[in-house]
Amino acid sequence: MPEKLSSLSASVAARLVARKETLAVAESSAGGLISAALLSIPGASAYFMGGAVIYTQAARRAFLAVPDEAMQGIRSSSEPYALLKARTAREKLGTTWGLSETGAAGPTGNRYGDKSGHACIAVAGPVERVITVETGDADREANMWAFTRAALKLFEECLAASPPKT
Repeated sequence: MPEKLSSLSASVAARLVARKETLAVAESSAGGLISAALLSIPGASAYFMGGAVIYTQAARRAFLAVPDEAMQGIRSSSEPYALLKARTAREKLGTTWGLSETGAAGPTGNRYGDKSGHACIAVAGPVERVITVETGDADREANMWAFTRAALKLFEECLAASPPKT
């Protein structure tokens, strides 16, 4: 059985509360696990302003209001798209931070040519970073957990690299 959701996000949550900073999430192949981990901490309303599972073009248009024209030269499941999602979620909800994930959970790859276990994760805010994760695994649920762990780890690294507001 995977670890408890709260164990994945407890340190991130504590740091956000102490710094009085907020977060918006736009995830895809993690299927809501990133948001669920962040919301599993009592008092999450102090930092979690909202999130969405942006699984299709229709969801991107409706929830993030990113028009097709803004996607010119950017393909889904890529680092530029992950960064666009993180920046847009942050802007739409007026938060300190935006966190996003986009990829292919499996058991097969996606229509863009990425293999199962591929995800791009981005953080936008006082520090911006984007990474690509390749698990090499076809297990859908295992990949969803791996993407969630990687997203929260990257976010924690960005929080550590950003000095708190004084």
